Amino acid sequence: MTSHRPASVIIMAAGQGTRMKSALPKVLHEIGGRTLVGHAVVAARALAPEHLVVVVGTGRELVEAHLAEVDPGVRTAVQEQQLGTGDAVRSGLTAVPADFDGTVVVTSGDVPLLEAETLKELVAEHERSGNAITVLSARVPDPTGYGRIIPGDDGSVAAIVEHKDASPEQRRIDEINAGIYAFDAATLRDGLTRITTDNAQGELYLTDVLAIAKSDGKRVGAYVTEDAMQTEGVNDRVQLATLRAELNRRTLDTLMRAGVTVVDPNTTWVDSTVTLDRDVTLLPNTQLHGATKVATGATIGPDTTLTDIEVGEGATIIRTHGFGAVIGAGASVGPFAYLRPGTTLGVKGKIGTFVETKNAAIADGAKVPHLTYAGDATIGEGANIGAGTIFANYDGVNKFHSTIGKYSFVGSNSVLIAPADIADGAYIAAGSAIDTPVGPGEIAIARVRQRNIKGWVARKRAGTKTAKAAEEALQGDTGEKDQREARP
Repeated sequence: MTSHRPASVIIMAAGQGTRMKSALPKVLHEIGGRTLVGHAVVAARALAPEHLVVVVGTGRELVEAHLAEVDPGVRTAVQEQQLGTGDAVRSGLTAVPADFDGTVVVTSGDVPLLEAETLKELVAEHERSGNAITVLSARVPDPTGYGRIIPGDDGSVAAIVEHKDASPEQRRIDEINAGIYAFDAATLRDGLTRITTDNAQGELYLTDVLAIAKSDGKRVGAYVTEDAMQTEGVNDRVQLATLRAELNRRTLDTLMRAGVTVVDPNTTWVDSTVTLDRDVTLLPNTQLHGATKVATGATIGPDTTLTDIEVGEGATIIRTHGFGAVIGAGASVGPFAYLRPGTTLGVKGKIGTFVETKNAAIADGAKVPHLTYAGDATIGEGANIGAGTIFANYDGVNKFHSTIGKYSFVGSNSVLIAPADIADGAYIAAGSAIDTPVGPGEIAIARVRQRNIKGWVARKRAGTKTAKAAEEALQGDTGEKDQREARP
């Protein structure tokens, strides 16, 4: 059985993208957790091509660095000048062996909704029909600006005519060229040597290769996708926002049909790189980014943004921002928590209200319930960190790690001066500043004994409302004392 594996995929990504009005190359703008060119690479890679080439141009150093990060197996080719799509593909062919044979798929780096399945169907149709060239096309209500597919009498493609070169009759055709093709390698190589700049733009059109193939008696066909949105490209930030919203809608639709509850799709954003298991619930104003993974039964939101977070079964995260953390099964986070990289929370653990964590390993059943900064810390199983506790991990030059033993208790408003070492089953009295180790079963009290200085307000704050209130209170106390002493 034919595998429909193409010999090469060439992604055109060398355009200047001037309408984006950005210092960043157009193909590096992101939607749905990937750059535009990143989406193109993922779709192309699903074909398992022998060679995958991205043609770069403007800002190529940035694009090449990005590609090396997301897919080190991608080859790049440089289009030195913007001389049209034909020149771009000709540049791309320089990155593959000159004698390779088979099918060459040509696609674009700014069509982020294009799915791998559509490319597979294009290649399958190309090989099944024995075409020299197969064009991906779509029917759209407003074809203005697009190249038109001119049908042949035998159902093949007679020609593709660019909008600026089209006659009024041709402009009424609603079937457009998506700019994505499957070529016989020999036909492509030969055609690229014969195209010219004799057109309105003065460029080398890749579509002219189709006309050359037709004149040589070769068959050119089209594969019409019913999902025209997959062919939409990005040229400015308005189109970027439109496709971002559409990609998110499609992502949420897929998730909901797979068993995820999304309470308010209008305010929920999930990257296409995120993994959600069945029976996850997403509450309004939730954003999930990057490599976030959420296990079954977990509830996220409302008002929560998580990036590269792993969430265990049945966990709840409410009104929280988090990056690079791991949350255990049955654990709870928030509201108003801030999870920084290196945070791990164990099974049925708790990170509560107005708590910030960083590089903190919080074991099973341990609790950091409120108003705490826990940075560079290991907190043992079942330990309880009282409200207002600060892990003072930074001395102005270096950071140090602190350890809290299992089932230890840290009283409210304590400061643990790193490297603090609190053993298993120890207590820290409220309001303590701890700078020496505490042994198992010990209680550490590190605070000044309270001293009340009588008459201080009258002497130091005379004439204030505070002094008046104190004087009235003292007079009231004196009156009550006199009444008690006068009783028989």
